Amino acid sequence: MRNFLGSVANRVFLILLAGILVAAGTTSWLADNERRKALKELYEFRIAERVEQIVYSIDNVGPETRAVVLRTGENLGLESSLVNNTEHAVDDNPTLTEFLKNRLGGDRTVIVSKHTDCKLRDRRSPDFRRLDECQAVYVSLKDGALLKVKMRLMREPGGASGGPAGLPYRSPYFALFLLLIGMLAFVVAKMTARPIQHLANAAGSLGRDIDRPPLDESGPTEVRQAAAAFNAMQARIKRQIQHRTHMLAAITHDLQTPLTRLRLRLEKVGDGELRHKLLEDLAVMQSMVREGLDLARSMDSAEKMQMLDVDSLLDSICSDAIDARQDVTLEGSTRASIVAQPNALRRCLTNLVDNATKYGRYARLRLVRDGGDIVITVRDGGTGIPENQLEAVFDPFFRLETSRSRDTGGTGLGLTIARNIAENHRAALELRNHPEGGLEATLRLPARG
Repeated sequence: MRNFLGSVANRVFLILLAGILVAAGTTSWLADNERRKALKELYEFRIAERVEQIVYSIDNVGPETRAVVLRTGENLGLESSLVNNTEHAVDDNPTLTEFLKNRLGGDRTVIVSKHTDCKLRDRRSPDFRRLDECQAVYVSLKDGALLKVKMRLMREPGGASGGPAGLPYRSPYFALFLLLIGMLAFVVAKMTARPIQHLANAAGSLGRDIDRPPLDESGPTEVRQAAAAFNAMQARIKRQIQHRTHMLAAITHDLQTPLTRLRLRLEKVGDGELRHKLLEDLAVMQSMVREGLDLARSMDSAEKMQMLDVDSLLDSICSDAIDARQDVTLEGSTRASIVAQPNALRRCLTNLVDNATKYGRYARLRLVRDGGDIVITVRDGGTGIPENQLEAVFDPFFRLETSRSRDTGGTGLGLTIARNIAENHRAALELRNHPEGGLEATLRLPARG
C-alpha cells in the first residue's frame, strides 16, 4: 500500500476519485432533499385540495345529505366523519395546517395530527385495511360543526429499494457511474503526473549522460518553466564539467614536457644513489600525471559507442594480464553484446584486475547474465576493506594507508576512473567484502543482446 501511495499519479487518482465521489454524493443528497421537499409540498397540495373539496361540498348541502357526501371521500382513500370535538388532538404538521387555513380561510379551526391503529378503505378493494399510523385533519365548518378527515401518511420517497440520498445503489447504472468516474480520475491523474515523470526520467538520465538531449519545452506554463529551468541547469553543469576536465587535462598534459626534460637532466647527475632516488620520485610524478590525464578522460570521454562482445573483451583482458604474469582466471560466459566505449570499458576492467592482483595477490573473474544485465565480479585474496570505507575508496586520491600504502606506487585514482567509466555506461560499480575473505568488485552493465 505504501508503494502504491508513493506514486504522484496514484495519489492524484485517489484524491480526484474521493473528491468526485464526495461532490457527487453531496450533490445527490441535496437534490434528494429538494425532491423530498417537492414531493411533500405536492402531497400537501393534493391533501389540501381533497379536504377543500369535501369541506366546501358539506358546507353547500343540507344536514340530511351530508352523510352521502362524507361517504364519497372513501373513493378518494379518505375517511370523513363529523365529530363533537378535536379528541385532544395535537397539531404536529404546522406546514399543512397553515396551508389549509390559507385555502379555506383564516377564520376556520384547522388541526392536523397523527393517529395510530387506523382503518381506511382501499380504493382498489371494498375492504378496510388496518394501518399503524394515519393522519387526521380537523376542520370547522361554516355552521360550527367539526369535520374529521383521516388519510394515509405520505410514504418517504426512495425507501429501501432506492437507497439513501436518492442514488440507485442496486442499479447497474450506479456501477457504470462509478466506472466512468474512476476512468476520468485515472486519466486526469496520468495527465497530471506525466510531466513529473518525464522530469524524473530526465534527471536520472542526466546523472548517467550529461550530453543527453534537452527536454522538450512544450505544454502548460508550469511544465515549460520546469523544462526550461532543467535544460539551463544541464547546460551549466555540462559547461562546468567541461571547464574542469579541460583544465585538468591541460595541466597534466603540459606537465609532461618539463618532466621529460627533467628526466633527461637527471640522467647527468654524477651521484648514482642520488640519481636513482630522483628518478624514482620523477617516475611517481609522471605516473600521477598520467593518472590525472586518464581521470580527465574518464569524466568526459569523446570515444564513440559501439556494439561490443563482452566475452571477447574479458578474454582479451585476462590474456593480457596472464602475459604480464598476473594470477588471473575467468569463469562463465554470456554470449551477449553491449553498447559501450571499447577502450574506456577496457580501462575500467583493467583497473579492477590490476587492483585485485596488486593488493590481493590474484584476480578471480566471473561473468554471468542476470535478467537484462551483465554482471562481472572481480574477487581478490587480500584482507578486504573496512566497511565504513567501501565508498570512500572511490574518492579521488584516496588511499588506505594500512593496506595500500604509497610504497606500492598507487595514486588513489584507479577506482575513481573505473566508477566514472561505469557511470558513463549507465552501469553500477560496487565493492563488498566477500564472506570467504578478500574484496569483491561487482560491475553491472545493461545488456543489449
